[in-house]
Amino acid sequence: MNKGKTIFSQIMSLMPERDFKTCVDRYKGNYRARNFSCKDQFPVMSYAQLTGRDSLRDIENCLTALSSKLYHCGISYAVYHI
Repeated sequence: MNKGKTIFSQIMSLMPERDFKTCVDRYKGNYRARNFSCKDQFPVMSYAQLTGRDSLRDIENCLTALSSKLYHCGISYAVYHI
């Protein structure tokens, strides 16, 4: 049984949260965001980039398939298409 962090979670921990918050505030990234903030979007898009996903549907399907493991990767919830 794995007792440590996942590799993706270790990579995401390299991004300083203070610097990320500074960038979001500078460019008003959360302006008019209701449910899906920049803090939620960054790990999802990073995961998509690292795994070579081609489309939003592909990202959605991949995250839905791994929904039981997302918490361990640092992703709050799977992104669902409406």
